[in-house]
Amino acid sequence: MSGSQPALTFKILAECGVSKARTSLMALPHHVVETPVFMPVGTKATLKGLLPDQLEAMDCQIMLGNTYHLGTNPGPELLTKAGGLHKFIGWNRALLTDSGGFQMVSLLKFAEILEEGVTFESPYNGSKMLLTPEESIKIQNAIGADIIMQLDDVVSVLTTGPRVEEAMNRTVRWVDRCLEAHGRPEEQSIFPIVQGGLDENLRRDCVKQLTQRKVNGFAVGGLSGGEAKDDFWRVVNLCSGLLPRDKPRYCMGVGFAADLVVCVALGIDMFDCVFPTRTARFGCGLVETGQINLKQKKYALDFRPIQEDCECSTCKRYTRAYLHSIVTVETVACHLVSVHNVFYQLRLMRDMRESIKIQQFPQFVRKFMKNMFVDSEVPKWIREALSAVNISLT
Repeated sequence: MSGSQPALTFKILAECGVSKARTSLMALPHHVVETPVFMPVGTKATLKGLLPDQLEAMDCQIMLGNTYHLGTNPGPELLTKAGGLHKFIGWNRALLTDSGGFQMVSLLKFAEILEEGVTFESPYNGSKMLLTPEESIKIQNAIGADIIMQLDDVVSVLTTGPRVEEAMNRTVRWVDRCLEAHGRPEEQSIFPIVQGGLDENLRRDCVKQLTQRKVNGFAVGGLSGGEAKDDFWRVVNLCSGLLPRDKPRYCMGVGFAADLVVCVALGIDMFDCVFPTRTARFGCGLVETGQINLKQKKYALDFRPIQEDCECSTCKRYTRAYLHSIVTVETVACHLVSVHNVFYQLRLMRDMRESIKIQQFPQFVRKFMKNMFVDSEVPKWIREALSAVNISLT
């Protein structure tokens, strides 16, 4: 990429006239990404059971890799020799890498958090690894992802007391160390991460401090960790309202379909989650009413595709009955259901983008929720979240 081009440009194409939803073009070195966008998670730079050309065929524009795991194996030295992760894995579109910070929560029993950084005990071989803000950026510079995340001090969203404020302030200090250590600012954009738990004042303070930094986008972190949905949407709505309109907003770890629709209405542009591929490994396919467990006997003689109107390669060729006979037994079943589930998520985002362009987003939301909750009441938190941005489901 030419140094004369910025590492990220963000152009809003259309905004919903009712809610905070918008659709945009986010130009990155390896691809122009249309938002709102869902980013499938390839922890070790591969989606379990899917090939890069299959992701391209379903128009996956950007995928996510994990800095902690990639920094452990294959490691930054090999990735540098390979010319970066894009070349190493044969992926020609955009990449985002997390910072490794989430492992403070997911691998907490292996971690010690200090001002210098985080010391991990490897779950692979027990060796010690110090991940500092500088080291996180060094690894991500070697990986070469289009968007890279600052190392943040992550605490469980259910944590209360002074530790939450400590983590928020340390996150702000660490972003400055990340920006200082960044060796490829013309090619890679660092996104700071808004922390502060469920405390509205801490979130406000964090946004105020982070928006003083010269960066190309922002993330909302520390959610989707078991908090009440009523708390979840209020924090998302608060942060999206405070973050700059002219830069992308990324809500980390969100992947349930209803959550995606609500968060787009609340003004979020980017999402990631392991959910579509993880639930596929348990034999569950995503459908407009939620998900179906293909292991259940009622699907043994069901010769429909997973989703009737789906255009993915799995639904074009295979039936629920066939998948019922192989899920959680044959590895190809994981592959086939993963293809459908990722396609489902990508189509959902595409449909939302199109509805925003033609000023039909509230109508799309109402139809989506009617189908998703066809046999039950729409949860109160969803109705209240949508009402906060002027979308009524009645």
